[in-house]
Amino acid sequence: MTTPIFLALVLHNHQPVGQFDFVNEHAVDVSYNPFVDLLERHPGIKCGIHFTGSLLDYLIAHQGALLERLRALVERGQLEVMSGGYYEPILTTLPDADKIGQIHKLSRAVEDVFGRRPRGMWLAERVWEPHLVRPIAEAGIDYVIIDDTHFEAVGYNKERELFGYFVSEEQGYTVRVFPTLSYLRYAIPWDTVPNVIGWLRRQADQPLPGQQPKIAFMGDDGEKFGVWPGTYDHCWGDGNYMAELFAALERESGWVRTICPADYIDRYPALGRVYLPTASYFEMGQWSLPAERFRELRDVKRELEDQGREDVLRYLRGSVWRNFMIKYDEVNHMHKRMLMVAGKVHAMPDGARKDRALDLLWRAQANDAYWHGLFGGVYLFNFRVANYANLIEAEALAEGESAPLEVRAVDFNKDSTEEIVLTGPVYNAIWKPNLGGMMLELDSRPQRYNLLNVMTRREEGYHDEIRAAAANGTLVTPDTEQNGANFDTRDAVRAKEAGIEAALIVDWHRRGAFLDHFFREDVDVHAVYRAFYGEQGDFVNLPYAAQVTSDGATAEVVLSRDGHVWVGSHHRPMRVTKTFLFTRGGEDFQCTYTVRNLSDAPVDVRFGVELAAGFDGGQVPEYAGLTVNGGAEWLPLAEIQALSDVRQHRMITRLREMALTTELDQPCALWLFPLETVTNSEAGYERGYQGTVAIHVWPLHLAPGAEWQSTIRQRLTAYNE
Repeated sequence: MTTPIFLALVLHNHQPVGQFDFVNEHAVDVSYNPFVDLLERHPGIKCGIHFTGSLLDYLIAHQGALLERLRALVERGQLEVMSGGYYEPILTTLPDADKIGQIHKLSRAVEDVFGRRPRGMWLAERVWEPHLVRPIAEAGIDYVIIDDTHFEAVGYNKERELFGYFVSEEQGYTVRVFPTLSYLRYAIPWDTVPNVIGWLRRQADQPLPGQQPKIAFMGDDGEKFGVWPGTYDHCWGDGNYMAELFAALERESGWVRTICPADYIDRYPALGRVYLPTASYFEMGQWSLPAERFRELRDVKRELEDQGREDVLRYLRGSVWRNFMIKYDEVNHMHKRMLMVAGKVHAMPDGARKDRALDLLWRAQANDAYWHGLFGGVYLFNFRVANYANLIEAEALAEGESAPLEVRAVDFNKDSTEEIVLTGPVYNAIWKPNLGGMMLELDSRPQRYNLLNVMTRREEGYHDEIRAAAANGTLVTPDTEQNGANFDTRDAVRAKEAGIEAALIVDWHRRGAFLDHFFREDVDVHAVYRAFYGEQGDFVNLPYAAQVTSDGATAEVVLSRDGHVWVGSHHRPMRVTKTFLFTRGGEDFQCTYTVRNLSDAPVDVRFGVELAAGFDGGQVPEYAGLTVNGGAEWLPLAEIQALSDVRQHRMITRLREMALTTELDQPCALWLFPLETVTNSEAGYERGYQGTVAIHVWPLHLAPGAEWQSTIRQRLTAYNE
């Protein structure tokens, strides 16, 4: 007779901070509601479930009936609701106070909504570091769910030794740890129900030593049951997979019994102690690698899989999650900005104002914009916008209405060199002197918006698949499908448009504002857009000297570099100085450029100042556009353009009702082009708008020792048509 085995099924449901309501509603319709329907039809099946706080907020506001049905399932002991970080942060990267605070917040919300204090928690992206045991325990959590790959890394055999839970310890604090089994994560709902039941029976026929029954644990994303492409029909439609699975579990309930994780803990002891390494699931480690290493690991894994080398594959892994802060400067910048604001918020006196600021800070810690896998992540503009909006508002609350205008040099991004950080009641700004003296962030506090929330175009590990498919004719687009072309699905690569391989452009410097160029005569806007052109100077990404002064009413930042410009075959010394002036309460700021010829010969050069701005929806002309010299013509932000005799331009977002006005005291040629990245989506590879670059170009003739000077003014104001 088969020995009984327990099965724990836990679904993790998440929608990010900044998600569109129509996306949330779709997930309810195709995933969350059908699952509750199924549980109600099968009262003997027990499960666990997790809702992130950002999703729970939406459900409370819009889906009260669904929550009442879930509460009824909890009350009859069929469903266990779990905790976690409220806004689904990567816990390892937060101050400990925020780790604990976010868990406490979700635990209280779960208890308020469902009537039971949660004992377990979902770990965002299963990103684990050993030190997490203590803050998780201090937050009142009994157990956490982690992948079996974490256990394999320290020598456990996932086929035999992971059918229970373990205890991990840090400084005397303990937390129970359940391994979620990779077979079940991939088998449900992709393998047949008879195969899943057969696997469970084989596990039951190999009981643990002693009297303790095994538990097979599966914790995975709830969205794969309906939201992921093709899964709704498979799980709930004609495929009817989930109903078939639950019916089979009921038929076999004499030997396989579903259970809530906390109930298993209450009945049975741990299998032993465990000390797990810094890790996440395999794909996360691969995604965090640089593009070249990503491809190497991908190819090695495929080769070992073809050879059936499971003995080697279990030790194969990529980098750690924190490497995303190396791979993407923008991720590191957002993270360090979060830490900067966290310090200010935690220094506030207790009270309602601090509580509000803490919630905004925690919203800005939502993990979705801090990394990139197969889908957008950091490349999704609306997620970055939401994070910065929450950070800016939290900082404004922390500093109060009488916030001074301050500027200081500090190692903001933790790379051993100093950045310049300006904060004030109207604008925040951050410069990086050792990287071209560029401005990396420009916040409007009144508008809660970071204007320099743009992305640099990078090579990604999967871009080679697009190039190869375009070269061999296996790139599938809506047009090719409409024309009846046939492809072997194993070789086909899907894209939303033909010619997308032309958008695989890699920038040779980080994108930001107030970068200084000297262009060769043959350079035009198209060459600069492609990031393949002749740069005559050594100013774009090399160090500038910095000086800062502030008296509370005004702040001045002076950045200067003595460099060189190639003029023909001559290497001429040149000095570029840019002086920024901000006033407290002023709606504009200015930057005065001085270019001095330090050589003993005249020079003729083309000098360019690169600015940038990013507006969500900037790729849609109905939402955002540009006007020039006060004219009425509405120009797109996401097209390559070259304009002449420009003294003023306005980038306008109708979505945000804002206008960024740039005024020039000397007319220039204006080159405009979009920053567009290529990433994956549910329908294939697609271009994503990440901001617009505006390069202002002047021809300069400088006698020996002569200088040229010009002032650029910018202001962000409300916009009403």
